[in-house]
Amino acid sequence: MGEGRGPQPRVVIVGAGLAGSLLATLLGRRGIAVQLFERRPDPRLAGAERGRSINLALSARGLAALEQVGLREEVMKLALPMRGRMIHDVDGGQNLQPYSADGTRSINSISRALLNATLLDAADATPGVTIRFGHRLTELDLDDGLLTFDTDAGPVPERADVVLACDGSYSAARRAVTFRQGFTFGQDYLGAGYRELTIPATAAGEFAMDPAALHIWPRGESMMIALPNADRSFTCTLFWPTEQLESLRTDGEVLGYFRRHYPDAVELMPTLAEDYRLNPAGSLVTVRCRPWVHRGSPRGEGDGGEALLALVGDAAHAIVPFFGQGANCGMEDCIEIDAQLAACGGDWATALERYQCNRKPNTDAIAELSLDNFVEMRDRVNSPVYRAKMASQHWLERRLPGRYVSRYELVSFSTTPYADIAGRMRRQNRATAGAAGAVTLAALAAARAWQHRRDEAQ
Repeated sequence: MGEGRGPQPRVVIVGAGLAGSLLATLLGRRGIAVQLFERRPDPRLAGAERGRSINLALSARGLAALEQVGLREEVMKLALPMRGRMIHDVDGGQNLQPYSADGTRSINSISRALLNATLLDAADATPGVTIRFGHRLTELDLDDGLLTFDTDAGPVPERADVVLACDGSYSAARRAVTFRQGFTFGQDYLGAGYRELTIPATAAGEFAMDPAALHIWPRGESMMIALPNADRSFTCTLFWPTEQLESLRTDGEVLGYFRRHYPDAVELMPTLAEDYRLNPAGSLVTVRCRPWVHRGSPRGEGDGGEALLALVGDAAHAIVPFFGQGANCGMEDCIEIDAQLAACGGDWATALERYQCNRKPNTDAIAELSLDNFVEMRDRVNSPVYRAKMASQHWLERRLPGRYVSRYELVSFSTTPYADIAGRMRRQNRATAGAAGAVTLAALAAARAWQHRRDEAQ
């Protein structure tokens, strides 16, 4: 299955989301003919499903991937930079926590639907790429290289030599190997779900809150976040324990709860009760599996042959969204596959094994970082100790540029392999323990003094 050695392999990508569309474009530009199948109607025509538009926080890794296909500048025109977290306390107070030491670096809020449409346009315009919507994968036989899709016109069979599964957390393509001997698979559900809400633009057509921040209402075991949109609205997402999401049954209960716990937001949400009632609740899952690459066993029947399958993006390693890295990480997968194909001269089997070897440790690492960041966002960000710790880290970054870099910056503002971040943080912390401790104590004292003055004023 190599380029330049006999017939080109028949390559099928299942799933035309962010990863599938990007990977099709990358492969098409390499001169590889690709068929891209998507179960949905064309989302550029049908629009996003209600309550399923979770905004993306596009950062360095995703931007580097978009650069590879010449889309970085175009996508950034659709995005809104967020320079930090705006923390909303239950009394209506606000506190901006910058993401970077100098306060200038930003992650970028963008609609998943807009980004997907842009990537689909790029794939559509790439020679050799064919996109077929309304094709839901129902069966994949790797031994014969045969895929069967359900369509409005009935079942449609397709042959493939290489199948790239980009069809998400609940991947239909992954089912072909789920019960194979040696395949290890697990999905861990967080004890929290999510539901989307909306803060529209004001009557004057302006943002109702600061659009240059990711807004967080941390409430211990739960939280709400809000990301800005280009139409000057905010997409809000509740991350609540599942039983809490199900406990509010009437409009009055919803409004009463929000007035108690999100008082500064509730007046900005004229459709709150309707959104809460009509938008579906979603689950939050972490998927871990291995291996990602599988080959069928040839039967010697018919005109087919065994196929090679690789799991990509959420199909291989879905993560919770609390570090904003799901899409960024999936796009890094695509770049790795493209790079390995180049390095291996188009030898698919070798390229995909190297892709798996290089990416698996990194995706395991970001899965753990994302789970930890949930606790940070819903709880720690309100703590004076946490704020003091962040102040000390930013102080070190300003005084030791390039030598001390916070975990957040390594994840969001660099392409440092995720698996290398924990080790680097340990080395940095050992080297700067004395200075960091002194700065933390000073910052903590200042934070406590500020809180004392605020309490007295009230």
